[in-house]
Amino acid sequence: MWKEEDNKLKGTFKFDTFIEAFSFMTEVAMTAEKMNHHPDWRNVYNTVEINLSTHDAGNMVTSKDRQLAQRIEASYNRCRNVI
Repeated sequence: MWKEEDNKLKGTFKFDTFIEAFSFMTEVAMTAEKMNHHPDWRNVYNTVEINLSTHDAGNMVTSKDRQLAQRIEASYNRCRNVI
């Protein structure tokens, strides 16, 4: 699901509908806010692309990114087929 490239963890998440993608983004936003670690992301219809790196560590991948990536995967599994 994730690949490490260009000092970032990169993931692409596909859903059946825009509503599923938006639900996923909402859940990830809440998690990221609690962790005070926010993703660089993009959404087009049913696809969400996420890049994670830690600004305070010189834009490198850290354990903080890996922890958020695990939580994002859990959100992805919950948000698919919510309708």
